[in-house]
Amino acid sequence: MNSDLIAAIAIGFIGSGHCLVMCGGIVAALQLAMPNANLKRRLWLQFILSLGRLSTYSLFGAAVGYFGASAMQVAGGSMLWLRLIAGCLLIAMALYISKLWFGLLKLEQLGQGIWRHIQPLTKHCLPLDSTKKAYLYGLCWGWLPCGLVYSALSWSLVSGSASSGAMVMFAFGLGTLPAILLSGIAAQKLTQIKNNLTLRYITAFILACYGVYTIWLAAARLFI
Repeated sequence: MNSDLIAAIAIGFIGSGHCLVMCGGIVAALQLAMPNANLKRRLWLQFILSLGRLSTYSLFGAAVGYFGASAMQVAGGSMLWLRLIAGCLLIAMALYISKLWFGLLKLEQLGQGIWRHIQPLTKHCLPLDSTKKAYLYGLCWGWLPCGLVYSALSWSLVSGSASSGAMVMFAFGLGTLPAILLSGIAAQKLTQIKNNLTLRYITAFILACYGVYTIWLAAARLFI
C-alpha cells in the first residue's frame, strides 16, 4: 500500500503539467472571484478550494476501491488483472498528454454529462468570500472531467478496499497540489506553460514508462 501511495503522489506530481492545462484557467478565474482579499487570504482560500477538490477525489477513490475489491471477490480473480488495466490507462494518459492519441477524451465525454449537472451549483458559491464557499466550490470542482483523474482512479481500483482507495486518490491530489497552487499565484505564466510541448513530452514519457513498468510487473506474476 505504501508503494501505491508513493506512486499516486508521483503520478499527480508528474502529471501536474496536464492539471495546469485543464484547471489552470479555472484557478486563475477563481483568483479574480476573491474580492478585496490580500495575498495571504487568497492563498488560504486557494488551499481550501484544493482541499474540497481532494475530498471529492477521496470519495471517488473510496467508491472505486470498494467496487474493485467486491468485484474481485465475486469473480474470484486476481488484482493483478486490474493492475494491467491501470498500466494501460497510464499509457493512454501519456499518449493523450503528448497529443498522439485522444482515446481518453471518450472517458472525459462520459464525465461531461455529470459535470453539466454539477457546474450550475458552483454559481451559488461565488463570490469566494468565505472558507465555506471555497470548500463547497472545491467539492464541485473535483467533478470536472479529467483523463488524469480517471487514470489515477485505476490505482484505487486495485487498492483492495474503500479506505485504501480513498488514500490513493488523496495522495494523487496532494501530488497535483503544488502545480495548482502555483497556477493561482502565477496565473500570468499559464499561457506559456500550456504551450510548452517539451513539458508535455517529458511528462508523457515518464507516465508511459511507469505504465509499461506496471504492466510488466503484473504480467510477470500472472504468466511467468
